[in-house]
Amino acid sequence: MAKIVADAHAWIELFAGTSKGALAKKIMEQAETVITPDTVLAEVARKYLRDGMGEETARSRLSTIMEASEPAHIDDEVAISASNAYFQLEEKAVNEGLSKPSLFDALVLAMARRNGAKVLTCNAHFEGLPETVWMGT
Repeated sequence: MAKIVADAHAWIELFAGTSKGALAKKIMEQAETVITPDTVLAEVARKYLRDGMGEETARSRLSTIMEASEPAHIDDEVAISASNAYFQLEEKAVNEGLSKPSLFDALVLAMARRNGAKVLTCNAHFEGLPETVWMGT
C-alpha cells in the first residue's frame, strides 16, 4: 500500500493494543508513507486528556505519532476540499442513519484525496468509501 492517512481511531486503537490496533500497525508498517493530519493530533490529545490519562501520556503519544508519520497541515486547498467532503459525509450519514460527521472527519478525507492516499480507520462515516482501508467495527 502506497500512502495511508491515519485517523485518530487508527492511532488510538494502535496505542490501546487492540486487534484493530494490530491491524493498523501492520498496515502502517507496510505503507510507503503514513500521513497524519494535524487535526488528528488534537483529537488524540483530547481523547487521552478526557480519559484522565494526563498531559505526559498525551505528549508521549503525540511524539510517537509525529516520529512515525508525516504531519499534514491545513491550507486553503484542504479547507475547501474538506468543506465539500463534509457535505458528502453528512449526506452519507443521513442515508445510513449515522450521527453527523465531524469536520475532523472531513479534514482527514480531504487530506487523503489531496495525497492520493487511503484513510485507515474504523470510523463508520468512512465505511464503504473508495478512499477507505477499513479496520472493522
